[in-house]
Amino acid sequence: MAQRAAGSLLRRSLGLAPPTSQRALSASAAAAAAAAEGEAAKAKRAKKKNLFDVVQFLPDWGVGFKVAKTTWRDVSYQITKINLYKDGRHGKAWGIRHKAGVQVADAPIKISGVNKRGWKYIKASQKTVQDTPKVETPAAA
Repeated sequence: MAQRAAGSLLRRSLGLAPPTSQRALSASAAAAAAAAEGEAAKAKRAKKKNLFDVVQFLPDWGVGFKVAKTTWRDVSYQITKINLYKDGRHGKAWGIRHKAGVQVADAPIKISGVNKRGWKYIKASQKTVQDTPKVETPAAA
């Protein structure tokens, strides 16, 4: 008798047996709604971006701007060259490495892991008007 009750309970919990009452229907509907909300919350999580997803909206594809992986501490690259593949979402990139804000090397090196996800743009590296050379115009006499 106990085995039969356990088998019936197992079939009901897996949804293999027809519901026995209206209460079972409402309970399963509530469970389905809760599961749908849980899946919607997971679907809303933002997908991490690769380097090209991060720099695509920056001027000149981010050349001159600093980027870093989200897991790196005190390491960043100032992009000097971008080589995009046809799809615009993959490619190669070169840059000057910075550690703790100090430039480590003079020559640009190839940045590893540019197609992997988890890149961020460092806002402090933004090109400013002060960085651009000023062109003096002769004053009208």
